[in-house]
Amino acid sequence: MKKIEIDDELYQYIASNTQSIGESASDILRRLLKLSPNTSSEVDDVVLEEEPQQETVEEQSVTKVTTKTANVFNILNKEELAMQKGVVGRFLFILSALHRTHKDSFDSVLEIKGRDRIYFAKSKEALLESGSSMNPKNIADSEYWVMTNSNTTRKKMMLHEVALGLGYKEADAETIRDYL
Repeated sequence: MKKIEIDDELYQYIASNTQSIGESASDILRRLLKLSPNTSSEVDDVVLEEEPQQETVEEQSVTKVTTKTANVFNILNKEELAMQKGVVGRFLFILSALHRTHKDSFDSVLEIKGRDRIYFAKSKEALLESGSSMNPKNIADSEYWVMTNSNTTRKKMMLHEVALGLGYKEADAETIRDYL
C-alpha cells in the first residue's frame, strides 16, 4: 500500500463521494475519473487521514492546490445540501462550503451590502446594529455572520455576489446561486 498526503479540501471531496460503507479511496477516485475497476490482487490504496502529517514526496511531483484553483464544487455535497432545513439551512450550508474553500479571501463578503444595511459581519452585534429584524446566523466553522431575514430572491443575489467576489465566473456564480 502506498500512502499519499492530500489537503483537507481534497479529503472532503473524496469522502463526500463515498457511495457505500467500506469503499476505498482508490475505488472512489476510479469511479469519479471513469477508470476501470482495479482487478489486481496488489492494490495500491490511498489512505485517508484527517490529521495532517509531515509532507513527504518521493520520486513524484505534487501540485499544491492554491486559492485560485480552489473550487466549492469539489466539496459541496448535493445530498447533504438537500438534507438542510429550508432555504436558510441551504443558504448557510452553501456559505459554509464557500468559506471552507476560500478562507483566505472570504473577507470580501463584508463588502456586500444593501442600501440601508449590511448583509455580512464578523459579529452578531454588528449585524443587529445595522438594522432591525436581521435574524443573524453564524456561518458554520467561521467567524462570519450573515443576515437571514430576507426573501429567497435576496439570498440568491447574496450568494451570486459572494461567488463573484471569490473569483467565480458568471456561469459558476449562477450555478451556486441556483443551489438555493
